[in-house]
Amino acid sequence: MAYFYCDFRDPKKQDVTGLLASLVSQLSAKSDPCYTILSALYSEYDGGSRRPDNGALLSCLEMMIQTEGLPTVYIIIDGLDECPSDSGVKSHRARVLELVKKLVDLQNVRICATSRPEADIQTALGSLASRAVSLHGEAGQKNDIADYVRFIVNSVTEMQRWRKNDKEKAITVLSQKADGM
Repeated sequence: MAYFYCDFRDPKKQDVTGLLASLVSQLSAKSDPCYTILSALYSEYDGGSRRPDNGALLSCLEMMIQTEGLPTVYIIIDGLDECPSDSGVKSHRARVLELVKKLVDLQNVRICATSRPEADIQTALGSLASRAVSLHGEAGQKNDIADYVRFIVNSVTEMQRWRKNDKEKAITVLSQKADGM
């Protein structure tokens, strides 16, 4: 299993290069055959003095996933919507979505991708999904968010001094504007 969290605060966790590097690193740490494949890539790039491009990293990942005798590989990509979707040139998000599409076509791999319901992500991945679950807008999700906000408002020292009405208003507004997050 390999896990990658797309993080809007960290540019290395918003693009294909970071995703590929993380996946090959994690798989090589869990499997001797995968380690051997990554080691060969490392040697090919002069012992790490040159950086492999995305194509080389993708080839390495594909070889790892398709290694004979390796159990099914599970890849979890959390927060796809955290990758920027700049207009104009091909965005980081578009490149990540292309990678996910390529990985879905491989044998021996299962992918779980999470995201807020962004139109471009739904369009790119909707037809690929064998199962889709949407928590966005579910009562339980909204209640959990409200409970968390209530906990913070009532436990942060500076907020404990607020009037009860101000606390309730903050909880209501923040819970409603959380947009599922």
